[in-house]
Formats: sequence, structure tokens, C-alpha cells
Amino acid sequence: MARAKKTDYKVKQQIVYPSQGVGTITKIFEKEFNGENALYYKIYLEVSDMIVMVPVSHAKDLGIRPIVDEKEAKKALDILSEDFEPITSDWKLRYQMNLDLLKKGTISDIAKIVRCLYNRSKVKELPIQERKLYDNAKKLLEDELSIALEKDLEQIEALIHEKLEPPGVAPKIKHQIIQEDDDDDVFDMEDDGSKNRAAEDDDDDDEDEEEGQEESLERRAEEEDEFDDEEDYD
Repeated sequence: MARAKKTDYKVKQQIVYPSQGVGTITKIFEKEFNGENALYYKIYLEVSDMIVMVPVSHAKDLGIRPIVDEKEAKKALDILSEDFEPITSDWKLRYQMNLDLLKKGTISDIAKIVRCLYNRSKVKELPIQERKLYDNAKKLLEDELSIALEKDLEQIEALIHEKLEPPGVAPKIKHQIIQEDDDDDVFDMEDDGSKNRAAEDDDDDDEDEEEGQEESLERRAEEEDEFDDEEDYD
């Protein structure tokens, strides 16, 4: 029977489904698909309160893996405070690079995403898509560390924050990001330039207007003098 086939995971085992979160296998069952019987994992994802069914044969391709042990969990925590090369300031490229890391789904990859986007957010507010990616990666890291280290989420959140923000220690970035090439920066620069040019134009207009008023008053005074002279002459 298909049910007797060996599977990598068993019922009640907790696993990591990188694109979904930490889950628990609630059932392993057989189901017919395309005329053939196949085994499926039924997985409950607490973070989204959702149940998904994954073919046993495709679980590895989807990045599903077991919860890491304590040693690997501590290594992931240490990654959060390690030196690192700054990633590109092009947020779309940065987003794709981090999304690819999330799909790989190792705990070290997830820790790198959290480290990268946390430090980037200190330079400039993250775009909405990146903020969601950061929140998802951080939640995934918190949940797995909580299980692996047998600590509650509040303790794990404190540990992560301590690694990201060691007391009295500046962020460990090897090279500072000098150039900003985000689209909104370009627009801001153009807007500022337009405002400056507009202000300069206004100043020029004011000067021209004042000069014109002065000339008009001078001409009026001369005309009045001429008129007075004519009256006196008559």
C-alpha cells in the first residue's frame, strides 16, 4: 500500500515551509491525482491559521525542511550581528535577491534577510513590498528559533533585537552606501530643483517689478514737472 511508503516527516512533526511559515504535519494521507495514488502532507500553519496539502514527492522542491537544532539556531542568531557587505540601493534588485534567499529557506538565509533589511531600514524607510518581506522573514526566524531554543517568543524577540542592536556598538557594515538611486530620490531631487528654480524666478520677477515701478514713478515725476513748466509759461 502507498501508505507504507517511507516519508521524511511524520505526523505531529514541526517543519519549516519557507514561503508560508512554521507548520505542523497533522496528517499523511493518500490521494488520487491524475489517475495515480500519491502521498500528501497535511500541514497546519499557525501564523496564518491555514491548512495546506503538499505532495510528499514535491516537499523538498518547495523548500520544506525540519526545524534546525540548537547549534544551528545559535549560528543564525550570530549572523544577525556579523559584518556584511552593503546590498544594492536599488530596492527592486534588493527585493528579488532577498526573495530568492527566502525561497532557499535555510535558517542562515532567513537571518541574512532580516539583517539586511533591518539595517537598510535605518538608512531609509523600506518600500511596502520590502517591509512585508522583512516582516515575514523576521516572523519565520522568530518562530523557528523559539522551537529550536525552547524559548517563548518574547525572549526570542529580545535576543534578535540584542543581536541587531548590540548596546553601544555601531552597525557592522564594511562599506557605507554612498549613492542612492531609488526612484523616489530622483523625483525628490527634481522637485527640489524645480522649487529652487521657481524661487529664483520669483525673486527675479520681484526685482524686475520693483525696477519697473521705480522707472514709472520717475517718468511720472518728469511729466508732472513738464506740465507745471507749461502752466507757468502760459
